[in-house]
Amino acid sequence: MSDNSAQRAQSVPETDQAALRLEAFLPHRLNVCASLVSAALSKVYSERYKIGVPEWRVMVTLGQYGMMTAKAVGVHSHMHKTKVSRAVALLERRKLVGRKANRDDLREAFLSLTPAGREIYDELAPLALDFVGQLMDTLNADDCAALDRALKKLTDRSVQLVPDIAKGGDPR
Repeated sequence: MSDNSAQRAQSVPETDQAALRLEAFLPHRLNVCASLVSAALSKVYSERYKIGVPEWRVMVTLGQYGMMTAKAVGVHSHMHKTKVSRAVALLERRKLVGRKANRDDLREAFLSLTPAGREIYDELAPLALDFVGQLMDTLNADDCAALDRALKKLTDRSVQLVPDIAKGGDPR
């Protein structure tokens, strides 16, 4: 270590020498990016349709798949069942989502967009895709492809690590 770097190390408070710096920590950076993108996208639908992020995710999932259970919506959208339940209840009150009993299992129901919900979805989908286009305008084609590959790899690896970490194992 040079004299200058030794002096800097001594003059830097201990907290600045932390092994983990939040602003450089990948999970934090991904979360910040996702939160900012989600907040910006929510401007497209929150003011116009008075729905929040959970309601948007339920509507988009049902818009994509048609009919599914709340549990399936939660799995697909990575939302906790409580959040899905609250979003579905709000969308039902607004008559944007309908419920049909599952004759094979009366404890669950099949959800689908009502005609009013489908109309909103059909209006919002192009706006959301336009938003993504504007967001991605900052990247060139190579950057877009690299981002897509990186997100897929990080997602796949995270899925692999979850069971090991849950068991108390070393994530490596």
